[in-house]
Amino acid sequence: GEISEESLRILQNVPTKGAAAYMRVASPVNSSKLSLVEKGVCDNVQCESEELVIRKQGLYLIYCHLNFHFPNCSNSLIDLKIELLVNDKVNRQTLFTWCTSGACQEKTFKTLFQLHLTYLNEKDRISVTLNHPKFLNEISLPNENVLGVLKYSNGM
Repeated sequence: GEISEESLRILQNVPTKGAAAYMRVASPVNSSKLSLVEKGVCDNVQCESEELVIRKQGLYLIYCHLNFHFPNCSNSLIDLKIELLVNDKVNRQTLFTWCTSGACQEKTFKTLFQLHLTYLNEKDRISVTLNHPKFLNEISLPNENVLGVLKYSNGM
């Protein structure tokens, strides 16, 4: 299937203020900025190859759901950094340190979810970067890696 049917159903019934986007993300080709690859919902938000562009200013909830796969067991620490960018500047970041030394398995999976409520202006560009995009799980859960926005109000 395409993007999670349950998530799409929820988004289609959320009482937003006229703008929403829900896009699948994938590993980048030559950078740390993730690519937007499939349309799910794109209502009054311009959906480009690496960015969501805001058409109407207001208070927005930005969310990012990513699944990671660590194919080989390692005794070393792995720092995963997710950055939500607004106009190519870090607006919110999360650092997660993954340590597999205590519970080493052949394959390990991890899901991270980030939410950020912020005021956005018209033409603001939203994107997400990863410091280790090679760990993004695009094999078993490709449609569950998403970046989205929901507009809540016209002003603060």
